[in-house]
Amino acid sequence: MNKKVALHNLGCKVNSYELEAMQQMLEDHGYEIVPFQPGADVYIINTCTVTNIADRKSRQMLHKAKKMNPQAIVVATGCYAQAAQETLDVDEAVDIVIGNNKKQDLIAILEGRETDAVININQTHEYENLHIDRTAEHTRAYIKVQDGCNQFCTYCIIPYARGRVRSRDKQDVLQEVARLAAAGYQEVVLTGIHLSSYGVDFADHTENLQTLIQAVHGVDGIRRIRLGSLEPGIITESFAEALAGLPKVCPHFHLSMQSGCDATLKRMNRRYDTKEFMGKCRILRKYFADPAITTDIIVGFPQESEEEFGQTVEFVETIDFAETHIFKYSRRKGTKAAAMEGQIPEEIKTKRSHVLLDMNEKHRAAYAQKWLGRTVEALLEEQVEEGGETCWSGHTKEYLHIRIQSQDDLANTIVSCQVTDVARGGILNGKIIGKG
Repeated sequence: MNKKVALHNLGCKVNSYELEAMQQMLEDHGYEIVPFQPGADVYIINTCTVTNIADRKSRQMLHKAKKMNPQAIVVATGCYAQAAQETLDVDEAVDIVIGNNKKQDLIAILEGRETDAVININQTHEYENLHIDRTAEHTRAYIKVQDGCNQFCTYCIIPYARGRVRSRDKQDVLQEVARLAAAGYQEVVLTGIHLSSYGVDFADHTENLQTLIQAVHGVDGIRRIRLGSLEPGIITESFAEALAGLPKVCPHFHLSMQSGCDATLKRMNRRYDTKEFMGKCRILRKYFADPAITTDIIVGFPQESEEEFGQTVEFVETIDFAETHIFKYSRRKGTKAAAMEGQIPEEIKTKRSHVLLDMNEKHRAAYAQKWLGRTVEALLEEQVEEGGETCWSGHTKEYLHIRIQSQDDLANTIVSCQVTDVARGGILNGKIIGKG
């Protein structure tokens, strides 16, 4: 087999991690990674199925790859490949379908030594053996520590594409973090399909996300630990107090909310109500000074009335999120919500999403303004030109975007900055007052 391979990723940070792991496997076995352009011998598309749009984009990229080189081998892997195997098996643009928990066997599958490329993901109990020692980002490394989900929210197809909860061995995580620290990475982001479930499948019930974070905190060279999306239920007094005692933990918490209406949350099979969610935000604000609390909201869920949407708007205003990610409900075949009566027309979903998008701009700007005149810690990532001036761009521990004017080489440098101005879009401008 010729060995020029082009890669393309769709979807979440877990998918990004998995594609980087596959890339490193390929490089270790002598394959040459080339741009996703005509000329590759193999095209690998790591697909996503979280929405109908993700399905469509996955199909489009697979067909685009085959058009770029009809003689090439086109590989579909990831969540859409798992969920739509029967469809892809008869798709002439696709040569190989690799499901979830089989990406670790990529080389054997490509070279014909492994033919069982899609398994029943719901009968899988072992965590997939993938590793990285470098990443496309030069300062921040995403580390997958968990896979699968046991929640079965009525709108979500992911448990059917990812299977049940499977947690990565803590020592394996720590070894990877240590390798990344040795390679110069100062910030790690712990991520998973349902990160809050880390450890629930272990026989040793003393191991959980909190103990994992505490262990990662002890790795020399790592200066920051950031967390992926969390479920509200994991936020307790003891959890927040423990994290507040770990100076490397970033005060940036993405709590998945989905709706600010109790009736809608119940139809979604979310396992909390607005009162509980509000209490979790209070706990975080008790132990952290001005933490960045962000969230996701789905608009236009089946049967969502104007009154119910109004409750969400009021709740978002009350919580005062640092940032809100808004998604229009996507009907997914095979989920309970797809069969519900009262599906909402697309134009109403669009109208409601615009209301929340406008609110998000206001809240994001207001949160950024809180930092004017204050001292923040910034990890600088890349050099940019702004208004004819050379600047370094990076992020605070709260994940606020910040720019610093400097001619020095500050790549992957942590600095203390005084915030001098807040620009459009909530971007901070600052001046360095200290390094290290």
